[in-house]
Parts: sequence; structure tokens; C-alpha cells
Amino acid sequence: MTQLERLLKMAEDELTEYSTDARKIEKLRRKIGLSVSAAEQRQVKEALLAIKQSSNMISQIVEEQRQAAALPFWGIAGLGLLFGISLNQPIGLLAAIVGTVLAFRIQKWGWQLQARSLLLQTLEDIEARIAQPNK
Repeated sequence: MTQLERLLKMAEDELTEYSTDARKIEKLRRKIGLSVSAAEQRQVKEALLAIKQSSNMISQIVEEQRQAAALPFWGIAGLGLLFGISLNQPIGLLAAIVGTVLAFRIQKWGWQLQARSLLLQTLEDIEARIAQPNK
């Protein structure tokens, strides 16, 4: 597992907790400061910036509104299940399966994009604190 993947897993773990973004960054900053050298932090930040530069409008929408982006597919899954059972139509059940899989994948993709954003914000916060003189 590369350093970037490990840090992304740490960021995803922080996303699971119900707290503000500032608190998540603070907790993640401590973990990164203890386990990653400054040179590796720069390398990870450069890799994240390169990935962020290649993102398109759809990935930005999914990152910011992953649940809203997946909502139509959850609707397709529900309607497919409803029509598949009530009208005894196998195509409806197939639509339910496809809709569920697509909705789940969109939400998972949005979760990963949000973890990248949180990690990038944390690395920028670390750099800002290093550059800033002690108060």
C-alpha cells in the first residue's frame, strides 16, 4: 500500500465521524504529523493536486453532492423492485439490481473524492502551520 493510499484510508476513517471539517482536519493533521515525513507529505500533496487538476465537472458534482447524484439511481432501483414484484416482470428486477449497483458506486466514488479533498486540505493546513511563526 502506497503512502497516498494509506493517507486516503486515514481520511476516509475521519469522514465516518460526525464532526466539523475543522475537527476532522485537526485530528488528521496529528496523525499525519506523527506518521509521515515532510518530504512524503509534499509528494502526496503533489500527487493529489495532479489528480485534482484532471477532475471534471461531473466529479466535482459527485464530490460535493454524492447523495443527490445517486438519488435518481436509488429511485430506479425502487421503481424496478416495485414493478418487478407487482407486475411479475423480470426486467423490473434487473432494473432494481442495476440501479442499486450504480447508486452504491456513485456514493462510494463521492466518498473517495471527499476523502481526497479532506486530505489535501489537511496537507495545506500542515504547510501553513509550518510556514507560520509560532504564536
